[in-house]
Amino acid sequence: MYLRRKIDQYLNEWKADSEHMPLIVKGPRQVGKTASIRRFAQKKYASVIEINFVEEPKYKMITADGYKTEDIIRNISRLDPSKRFAGGKTLLFFDELQEFPEIATALKFFRQDGRFDVICSGSMLGVNYRRIESNSVGYKTEYEMYSLDFEEFLWAKGYHEDFIEDLYTHMCDMKPLSEVQMSVCQSLFLDYCILGGMPAVVREYVEKGTFEGSLSAQRQLIADYREDIRKYAEGLDQARVLNVFDHIPVQLAKDNKKFQLSKVASGARFKDYRGCIEWLNDSGMINLCYCLQFPELPLKGNYDDSKYKIYFADSGLLVAMLDEEAQEDLRMNRNLGVYKGALYENVVGEALAKSGCGLYYYRRENSTLEEDFFLRTASELVPVEVKAVNGRSKSLRTLIESGRYPDIRYGIKLTGGNIGYSEQIYTFPYFCAFLVKRYLRR
Repeated sequence: MYLRRKIDQYLNEWKADSEHMPLIVKGPRQVGKTASIRRFAQKKYASVIEINFVEEPKYKMITADGYKTEDIIRNISRLDPSKRFAGGKTLLFFDELQEFPEIATALKFFRQDGRFDVICSGSMLGVNYRRIESNSVGYKTEYEMYSLDFEEFLWAKGYHEDFIEDLYTHMCDMKPLSEVQMSVCQSLFLDYCILGGMPAVVREYVEKGTFEGSLSAQRQLIADYREDIRKYAEGLDQARVLNVFDHIPVQLAKDNKKFQLSKVASGARFKDYRGCIEWLNDSGMINLCYCLQFPELPLKGNYDDSKYKIYFADSGLLVAMLDEEAQEDLRMNRNLGVYKGALYENVVGEALAKSGCGLYYYRRENSTLEEDFFLRTASELVPVEVKAVNGRSKSLRTLIESGRYPDIRYGIKLTGGNIGYSEQIYTFPYFCAFLVKRYLRR
């Protein structure tokens, strides 16, 4: 069963562009990169040359005679004479690029040659991407792929564009959703929160119609991520990287979700762990949310890189790392318990990151003023609050009403309730988080 993804349309548009360059698809492991590229290739090309540098390390020899197209094609043919290269009809798909980043040097020559299309893909690319980037600057296009967002999850469940457009129209018109719409969307979103967006987990859920097997699939992904840390975290204390990874759920469950290294290890210092946290972020396993020095534009350069919250890039990983009792309660009773605030905040952060937003928050020292996220339009700064329970939004109102923050004119609140507007605050249900950036662009 293939799950429809947003990259499908991108790949079709990429091929339709007569000037398209070699493409590198980046993203964490197990988010569906290979499946999507393979399906596209089978539909659009008469010949597909797929080389996986993990499964077939012998192909690392294809650059032995140089990086020119004719040298590489000749060496591939020597290793496997059955592979056919038809000019204008062939795609070369280099998978697991992280195992052989040197092939990126050849992209320049494939581009100049022009006879063959090339797509490269791999996980962990962010960790050593400078090496790839320097070898192919100006001769490649990049696409960042993530696990399924809520829109793609809706597609997997059989809902189509008209269903999503109706949600968006209600947001634009500030028109509350009907009781049926709220019930259906809340139920689907809660399932998405529990499952996350990893294709293997979602596919099993859709095929079986239950959560059966979802936990074991999630835990296997956690095991795979731990193995990646041991394999790829070169030059770092791998125990420290794992320590940070393991402490994310515990710290998210606290009221103050700022990540505190003192809770990871006694006497832990930022300078000792900085590389570990950056590595996890570059690997695509986590999303970092930095603390603004002051809530004003511009956002970049206006944050303290030693103060941050850490979210999982896929909320299913957070769920898989909860204790046994919480796991059972989630799947049997769909009860989020003490993790409710942490999970919804993680899912919203995930939705914003997947829609291309940088993550920033603000917490004023010696004050109760704190805001979960900040987005921007061309001229405005927009605070976004995630409320586990409906209630007054004191910090949000302060930011909007106080003259100290001239870039802020209104705010957005994401809750378990319906669409509404009051006193410069736009309220939307959690499940609309994936549409917020689009809403602000209109």
